[in-house]
Amino acid sequence: MSNLNIKLLSSIFLSILLGLYSCDNYLDILPDDQITNETFWKSQQDVELALNGVYNTLRNNYVYGYGGGYDACTPNAYQWAHWEGQQMQVGAGQIFSGSGGIVTERWKFCYQGIYRANYFLENVDKAEDVSAELINRYKGEVYFLRAVFYDLLAKTYGGVPLILKTISTQEARELTRASEDEVWNQIHKDYDEAIKVLPKTASTGHITLGAALGMKMKAYLYNSQWDKVLEYSNKIDDLEKYSLFPSYYGLFQFENEGNSETIFALSFMAGPFSQGSVFDRYWQPQNLKYGIDGSNSVVPIQDLVDAYETIDGSPIDSDNPYKNRDPRLDFTILRPGAYFQGQLYPIEIKNHTGQKVGFGIRKYTIETMQVKGNESPLDFMILRYGDVVLCKAEALIELNQNIDQAIDLINLIRTSRSDVKIKPISKGLSQSQAREVLRKERRIELALEGQYWDDIKRWKAGTEIYPVEVRGALGELIQVKFPDGYNISKDNHLPIPDSEIALNPNLTQNQGY
Repeated sequence: MSNLNIKLLSSIFLSILLGLYSCDNYLDILPDDQITNETFWKSQQDVELALNGVYNTLRNNYVYGYGGGYDACTPNAYQWAHWEGQQMQVGAGQIFSGSGGIVTERWKFCYQGIYRANYFLENVDKAEDVSAELINRYKGEVYFLRAVFYDLLAKTYGGVPLILKTISTQEARELTRASEDEVWNQIHKDYDEAIKVLPKTASTGHITLGAALGMKMKAYLYNSQWDKVLEYSNKIDDLEKYSLFPSYYGLFQFENEGNSETIFALSFMAGPFSQGSVFDRYWQPQNLKYGIDGSNSVVPIQDLVDAYETIDGSPIDSDNPYKNRDPRLDFTILRPGAYFQGQLYPIEIKNHTGQKVGFGIRKYTIETMQVKGNESPLDFMILRYGDVVLCKAEALIELNQNIDQAIDLINLIRTSRSDVKIKPISKGLSQSQAREVLRKERRIELALEGQYWDDIKRWKAGTEIYPVEVRGALGELIQVKFPDGYNISKDNHLPIPDSEIALNPNLTQNQGY
């Protein structure tokens, strides 16, 4: 495989220029002396290569490839980063339009994925010897992926340019931002196109109907369209395909990939050519016994640890703080006195950032095998059924339709797994009481899965949560997240990158940047 070594300020311009060259430059899959636009789009293999090019964008660290590391944008975790524009700065309220990092790279790679999707949709019908049914299904997958890229852009920047076809560099210089509502409307149109043709089941790595229904549900959730959240959560249940995996710990283990809870996952594989995830490198602690030089660049902080209840609802024992706690704490967080790969943390096994803050990550790390850097085969679940259960509960609460039914769903999360049995929530709660319970349950159940940043923004809860202190292993103050408080009108979005505005002054900047 060849790698592109083109560095341009603007991702939109990058995508256009790539499209003007040979197909392989755009797809980044084959040498440019072997494939051109005139010879490509002939066979099913060509179509699948192009489809893989669209899927591959999901793997970028600024799209979904960094997984639960995005919890560092929240009070759940801390990132020890010595460069600008990272989750560390987002989580502390220190990001600006020239930060680089996530500010420029999420924009860049989402538009790269959008360009690849548009290019695919415009050319796939040229393929010979490929059935119309298969082409339509592949189109459905690409409509889904384009919706996912715009979904991330809308959540991150608000209104952005809507590009639904391949365009020239001159056209790119004249783009303006669509409204956020217009972007969300297009997202739903693309999900609807996918829903029309996607199958209930598919081979590994391909999108299914459940994923399209689920991500459309999450789009409605982000915009507080509760009746639609309820409608689409019911559509997912009507498939009779998904259920809670019986073990919370096992849910995140390699041997259980593709289990009954998985709806939409980012696939990885072991081996060279960077086909694996970065989780082993950035999450897993150092283990010289297994030859693993992990770093734990993102780690949970005390604020998250304190949010875990005891099993029976009793007060936490200050002399033995990890006794009798919600089992999900130990299944998610590597804390002092726990064992990882048979070694005591943090005495026999360590991690760079954890030595600073006192904790490490257990979720999405592999304890049963040696994994080399950037070669972890463990898939990352972008959407799982436990999330759907909590979305349905939240919709019921916000509609104030059946609070007790919502509590039953929350208790399903708390009591139905073999290794998680927490005191059930009592019924008869008011809407505000149930809302508080639901939001805490989402934080714990989905901790270090990259969901909490979106939750805080859509709840408009930043002013209630921040400032948050990050304390070190010895209690010393390391950082204050949003020390001056959270400004919803500014901090719920990242700025439009300076590099984009420099190339196209028609792009207006977000408020406060």
